[in-house]
Amino acid sequence: MLPLRFARLWLIGSALLVLGVLSGSLVPGYYVEGAMVGNDKVTHALAYAGLTLWFTGIFPRRRYGWIVLALFLLGATIEILQGSMSYGRQGDGADLLANSSGVFVGLLLALAWCGGWALRFEARLQQRFGS
Repeated sequence: MLPLRFARLWLIGSALLVLGVLSGSLVPGYYVEGAMVGNDKVTHALAYAGLTLWFTGIFPRRRYGWIVLALFLLGATIEILQGSMSYGRQGDGADLLANSSGVFVGLLLALAWCGGWALRFEARLQQRFGS
């Protein structure tokens, strides 16, 4: 992890984000029928791009490969679990592709500029509010 002043809060936020994706992905299908806005695949890609940007913001570049692998495995595991559910959910290879596309876009953004954003955010907080 990057040398963040509020490391514990960043990790709690990380756990909450992953739990949010898990619960949103595994809640029975009849609860989410009308909750999806627009294209389902766009929602998948945006969620995984967001997760990628979050984790590349709090971990150093040398960990980016592990982040990509972990998020791919998260998406694959969710699709397998959805495939085993009988409550209106189903595994979908296209969802996994959308998840992976989001991870790829998030990684490109992190490599181009956004990586390590949490350090910059904390520096701004310190600058604005002092120690």
